[in-house]
Amino acid sequence: MVQPSGDLRQDGLRPRTGEVVSGSLLLTIGGPDGSEARPCPEDWRPSPRRRGGAGAPAGAQRFGRASAEALLLDRETEVAELLRLLSEGRSVRLVGQPGSGRSALLAAVGDAAADIAPDGVVRLSGYRRTAQDLLQDLFAATHHNPGYRPDHHQLPALLAPVGAIVVIDDVEPSGEELEELLATAPDCAFLITVAPDSPPPVPGSRLEDRPVAGLSRPACLGLVARLAGRPLEEHERSWVVDLWFESEGLPLRFVQAAALLRRRDAEVDGLVAARQERHSVFGLVNELPEPEDPAELESELRRTVRLPSVAESASPAVRLAEGLSESAQAVLRLAVAFGGELPTAPHLPALIDEDLGESVLRELADCGLSVPIGGHHRLSSGVLDLLAPHWAPGTVAHGAARHFSWWVGHGSVDLGQIAAEAEVVIGALLADRAAGRWQEVLQLARAAAPALALALRWGAWERVLELGLEAAQSLGSTVDQAHFRQELGVLAFCEGAPERARAELETAVTLRAASGEARGSAAARRMLDLMRAQTVQLPVVESAPEADGRRPGIRAIAVPRRFRNARVPERTRRAVLAVGTAVLALSVLGTAVGLSLAGSHSDRTRTVQPGGSLEETPLTDNLPTAGSTTAGPHPSAPAGGRAPAGGTAVPGPGGTGAAGTKGGGTGHGGSHRPTGGDGPGTSATDPSSGETWGPSPTHRPGGGGTPSPTGGPSTGPSPDHSPDHSPDPGPSKSTSAPPTTDPSPTKSQTDPPSSAPSTPKTSGSASGTP
Repeated sequence: MVQPSGDLRQDGLRPRTGEVVSGSLLLTIGGPDGSEARPCPEDWRPSPRRRGGAGAPAGAQRFGRASAEALLLDRETEVAELLRLLSEGRSVRLVGQPGSGRSALLAAVGDAAADIAPDGVVRLSGYRRTAQDLLQDLFAATHHNPGYRPDHHQLPALLAPVGAIVVIDDVEPSGEELEELLATAPDCAFLITVAPDSPPPVPGSRLEDRPVAGLSRPACLGLVARLAGRPLEEHERSWVVDLWFESEGLPLRFVQAAALLRRRDAEVDGLVAARQERHSVFGLVNELPEPEDPAELESELRRTVRLPSVAESASPAVRLAEGLSESAQAVLRLAVAFGGELPTAPHLPALIDEDLGESVLRELADCGLSVPIGGHHRLSSGVLDLLAPHWAPGTVAHGAARHFSWWVGHGSVDLGQIAAEAEVVIGALLADRAAGRWQEVLQLARAAAPALALALRWGAWERVLELGLEAAQSLGSTVDQAHFRQELGVLAFCEGAPERARAELETAVTLRAASGEARGSAAARRMLDLMRAQTVQLPVVESAPEADGRRPGIRAIAVPRRFRNARVPERTRRAVLAVGTAVLALSVLGTAVGLSLAGSHSDRTRTVQPGGSLEETPLTDNLPTAGSTTAGPHPSAPAGGRAPAGGTAVPGPGGTGAAGTKGGGTGHGGSHRPTGGDGPGTSATDPSSGETWGPSPTHRPGGGGTPSPTGGPSTGPSPDHSPDHSPDPGPSKSTSAPPTTDPSPTKSQTDPPSSAPSTPKTSGSASGTP
């Protein structure tokens, strides 16, 4: 095999390195210690721009006679029906047998639907793509921002405004994974094709199944005649009709049948040429009657060449392969070794020493043995299974790993080319693995993995890493195992799988420590630390304990649901945290104000002591002792013992209540007889002046009454009401003068009385005598 000159370590041929932005992470790929992620700086974060018109990504060139127009015979009704459904915003899933023409129908509808949606038509290939790969391809087709892979939190916001007809061929995801793809772009109408063994859509799905049946008998006859390049004779028409019954009208079978007819015509042309040569060189001893029209002679000789049987026509891969040119057979053997993947023409000179790669690929497509898919060609459905038992790969793929290792690292190769031929690279890896060439697998995996990561083909990146890890384990290389483990951990972390990422990174740390790689072990540890920090970064506000038992409400205001489920920019996150802190502070302040206003309802009273201290004691200490008739304060007494406006006190337990007067010492506070009976008020300290509000002392006319000390149990007024006393309009205020010389402690409201409390007067006398 011809190999490019130069070593992999030459300038321009080193493994690729670079950086891509994945969500909020800046991922450095291909470093000496492996790939590593770190938080992306704010000014480095990309701002995706919408494309003016959604262009279709470049796909594989369609070779051969079986063009889309030729395969669309008798499909006009189906095209019109699909266009109607797409114009209504409905999504359709085309289901049919392999070779039923689903891809040709898909291409025809895509061409006709260009003016239906505002963002046009987006054509994607679902071959060997995961759902995340397809979302990334859709984002790249509608936005201009190379080197950026949004995560699953950012994609819904970026794809929500897109309104396009999305056409995807050979979709492999199914079930909930496919539903997530559809939900991420809600304003797009999807037209996809799936394999016949794909599970049905989930209940309530947007997708509607539309079966793709075979062609009608007239359409099959017309297709064979068109691809054969001539009208069919009667016995050939009968042969095509028999094949139509057997194959149920699958277009691929008639493409291959037309190839068989063309090969038969080549044999007939050889017979005609031999007949003419015999006449011109040797002549005929006995003249035989021959038709004057050469077409009649050709038709007569064609009848002497046997048509293939219906069984041979139903599975003609082996028969067609035997009639190929030597170059085409070499390419076909290479495709069988690669698992059905055909390299593009530029690779063929290095792989099989074939300079006419375009013509060879066209020959395979003409025979219906290969079809275009994505950025390359692959064998048609069923061809690989038919050829594998007869065509052993041998050593045809030997050296392919070295070639592709050189190719993916070459500076002149674009990342788009690498992404288009990712399946071919994986096919080369599988060929070397099947042959037991583990060293070649390891070499290609180390070279191709960073290139696929930079090309944002992360599904293929993961597959290459798994094959490289398998090769490292087979070779017993601890260093390479640690490398691939770390790469798999970084990939899992960027794709939002923290559990798998933690397991892979911890294994990488252990392997690197065992092999003595200090720098590599430190890099893996940094990734573990970053993963832990990213895991607990946003939920910190949600998990903060709330003292007043209102945690769910505060959490919902501080971190709304859309911010909990999405990675928001750093500035927005800081603003949300600031608003949450302010709301929390206001709630605490409101709680404090409410508690201060409700102080009278608490079970404790406050009294200013002579030294200026504040003492809190339960109100139960003010209850009278055994035998006392003094009643406690009514629960509905105003805060601070203040009387309501107008001078009427709140009734006490006995039906009457005394409005408290403000005083700190002894003296006559005046007669105070509100309407009602007895019932002392509570005493409290004015928070602004530090003065004590106590119950009103009882004033007996004639000076015989002694007011109750502040804080002591007071005797309620006589139940007899004197008409000459009216209720005081409000509590009178008297300030206690501080003691001048050696004062004795004043009895507070909570101090027990020094003597037995006086009993309330029951007589009608107001003189204070019993």
